[in-house]
Amino acid sequence: MPAPPEIRLRRMVDEQLRGRDIADSRVLGAMEHVPREAFVPADLRRRAYDDAALPIGSGQTISQPYMVARILEGLGLDGDERALDVGTGSGYQAAVLAQLAREVHSIERIPELAEQARRNLETAGIDNVEVHVGDGSRGLPEHAPFDAIAVAAAAPEVPNALYDQLKVGGRLVVPVGKRHGQRLEVIVRSPEGPAVIRSVPCRFVPLLGEEGFEG
Repeated sequence: MPAPPEIRLRRMVDEQLRGRDIADSRVLGAMEHVPREAFVPADLRRRAYDDAALPIGSGQTISQPYMVARILEGLGLDGDERALDVGTGSGYQAAVLAQLAREVHSIERIPELAEQARRNLETAGIDNVEVHVGDGSRGLPEHAPFDAIAVAAAAPEVPNALYDQLKVGGRLVVPVGKRHGQRLEVIVRSPEGPAVIRSVPCRFVPLLGEEGFEG
């Protein structure tokens, strides 16, 4: 008989995150606070705490827990930020980000997924995330500037629109590269221009849109 979800959640944090190289105590606490099974399809909930991305419909996935933690750790949040989450999907990354930032805007190009994410977030009792429908590669200029931007889909290069929506000193974490292999880059906006401070191999679904890949 499988362990209860709360036990599997704790194991996920201990083994997949803390047991690797995730060291930010706020990120670890946020990941342990948000039940991943609330953001996966009902028929996959037995696999909610697997060390893997899982399908959520419309050709999209909920990211591997480790990669969510890497993205959010790269943002270096202290709790008082306005953050943008690009690629809402089922709402899981936005839900974790909501534990780390004061205000979260999340953008999803597929209306059905955006609506599902809204329901998931409401069910989880998360009230500081606003979900928008649109081209994530263009961001949300009407809500900019942002202290931090987290992108859960791969772009061929750093989207200029997203970088331009950062405050000076703000961070953008985005997978950059080809469709089938990228590097997760942590980019800081400085007066001298973008500075890449960290980069690790990764693999994400493509970011579709004006500054992403073609559909």
